[in-house]
Amino acid sequence: MASVLSVIAEQTKGKSYKTTKYAYEGIDVPRFDYDDHRYDFKWKHYGEDAYVNDKKGTTIPLKNLADRILYNKPMFTYFLDGSRKTYKVDDMAYANQIYPVIAGQVGVGCCCRENMEMKPLYINGTPMFHRDLLVVLPQKAKNSDWDTDELSFGYIAEKINRMDEIKNKGLMFNKIISYSTSLGEGEKIENKGIAKIQDYMIQKEKDMVEELVRQKMLSQDDYLLKDGSLEYQVHNLKTEKELAIFKNNYQFVVGVSKSFNPAKCFDKKGDNNSNLIAQLPLYSRTPAQMYESERIGNMCFAVWYVRIRDSRYTNNTFDGILKIEKILVNDRQKEYGLKTDEVNMITANIINERNPVCYADDPRWANHLYPVYVTEKYIKSKYLGDSMFLKLF
Repeated sequence: MASVLSVIAEQTKGKSYKTTKYAYEGIDVPRFDYDDHRYDFKWKHYGEDAYVNDKKGTTIPLKNLADRILYNKPMFTYFLDGSRKTYKVDDMAYANQIYPVIAGQVGVGCCCRENMEMKPLYINGTPMFHRDLLVVLPQKAKNSDWDTDELSFGYIAEKINRMDEIKNKGLMFNKIISYSTSLGEGEKIENKGIAKIQDYMIQKEKDMVEELVRQKMLSQDDYLLKDGSLEYQVHNLKTEKELAIFKNNYQFVVGVSKSFNPAKCFDKKGDNNSNLIAQLPLYSRTPAQMYESERIGNMCFAVWYVRIRDSRYTNNTFDGILKIEKILVNDRQKEYGLKTDEVNMITANIINERNPVCYADDPRWANHLYPVYVTEKYIKSKYLGDSMFLKLF
């Protein structure tokens, strides 16, 4: 009986070595964290208007504001998360060289809060959730008779999806994509394939935000809380028109990172700022700082940190601290930063999202916000089991 790998080998004229299949997440491999900036993050100047005069070292307590708005309608109505699982499914030879075949499951979904109850979001009866199955092949697998990867690999995906085993399980492979086989110093070729799956997931997240905007669901009263750094959403924007559309879509979107690398955070003098973050008092935030992405010019972020758990009850220095990001969407914000009242209101609402907690379920409990945790669990519950997924190959 034909398998996914046998179809790929036949159509790409590759030689399958039928090597051991495994999930990357179960072994010691480098992670592609999208919770934090990859580059050094230098605080050039403040990202909020009340701090243009540089009150160095000031932190802002927000417990009183958080308590005052506790019974108001929460600012955040929608919660979006993306997740991916990656697998090594084979080695195949092309032009006398062996390359890994990578596969993945990508889940992207949105939950909403309705009458104080968390539930999956539906739009016109359609769930705002995607679980996509992917295969990533080396570029050398592309059939030279076809002009593009899209045509060549699209045909193979169709052939796979017509297989009885795939149809009988109600499954389909959404896309076959390729990774570059050229390597820089210290690069691992498997990571090229994993990065392609990561990029696919980020694009699906952006598509979902765009759909929420198209449906006019986001507003001053109905913000979207996005799990992870917003900087990664900027990836692959190439023109001013794309940039303008992107900024409009993210006007009412806030990114919250559970993990971050304080070693990459520097003040204006180039000194490390991690001590200021580590010593944040409970329910207090740092001033918002302005950060310009190195991925694309003309894109600025306001970034700040807040402590939501008492350090007496956590294990590590930065447990209980979240990094918050907001894209600066207009010229006024790029010049003066966000309004401090808006920064305070966003942060106070996030403080109020900290409960209930998931103490036993997740070692990252101190950095979890409950609605984000629920959304993450919802997405991961939709994955195929590892053994079931690997048996497809």
